[in-house]
Amino acid sequence: MGRRIGFAIAALAVLALAGCSADSNSTGGEAADLAAPQPQQAGLTPAQGKPVEPPGKAVETPKAEQPPTAGADRMLVRTAAVELRTADVTTVLGQVKDVALDKGGYPAQENSTQTKGTVTLRVPGDRLDAVLKDLRALPDTEVARQELKSEDVTEQVVDVEARLANQRASVERVRGLLERAGSTSEITQIEAELTKRQSELESLQRRYDTLKSQVAMSTLTVTVTQKSSVPVARDEDPTFLSALGGGWDALVGAVSWVLVVLGAVLPFAVVLGVPVVAYLVWRRNRRPTVVTPKSTTS
Repeated sequence: MGRRIGFAIAALAVLALAGCSADSNSTGGEAADLAAPQPQQAGLTPAQGKPVEPPGKAVETPKAEQPPTAGADRMLVRTAAVELRTADVTTVLGQVKDVALDKGGYPAQENSTQTKGTVTLRVPGDRLDAVLKDLRALPDTEVARQELKSEDVTEQVVDVEARLANQRASVERVRGLLERAGSTSEITQIEAELTKRQSELESLQRRYDTLKSQVAMSTLTVTVTQKSSVPVARDEDPTFLSALGGGWDALVGAVSWVLVVLGAVLPFAVVLGVPVVAYLVWRRNRRPTVVTPKSTTS
């Protein structure tokens, strides 16, 4: 009997210990769950684990950067040269200038004669092709030559813009130092440096303005020459009669040149020849006569 009671007490003790262990495990698990951040609190959906945006704010999907389009926003310096042929140079030169003025351009330089003229035009770069098309359509005019050149100065413009920004900032820094200068020597040194940097800034600004002007306005040189209205004679195969006529013409020309030469020399021959002849006659008359003695015969 006592032994049974002892087994019962031992069994109850084991059960009690197992219950305490289970309670402690459940309590620790609940504490861990409370300490761990919930998916909603961390900004994640329970099912997908993705960020949850606050109400009223749309999810922004990052966009992939697009590569720059080839030829987009390129800065080109375009120049062209055209040679026209016509019967009336003055009229066509006036028409060329009218075409440039109609497209927003202007004549920059002109030099012309009755048979040939050259005019340099400045036209908007985006209208250069239209101007060339109108020149080809001028009445009673043919295009003898056309030349078109393009130079990409995009990198030069971007480089000058960056250097301009840096140089402006440098000038402003030096001006700030000038305001804080305390002695005359400091003021003199800072003013010299400021003058130098302002000069560099003005040089960069002029270069930038020149590039932008060349991009905005293209240079077009138009040369107008007068074409001959006399048809060119066609060469024919030589014949005996044509050769005979050519030889006769050559002989007549040679005789004519000989007569011309004789006509040019004759006055000198008369003027110089008469004294020479007179001198020779006088000298001959003064020559003593040699008398040959006669031999006597015995």
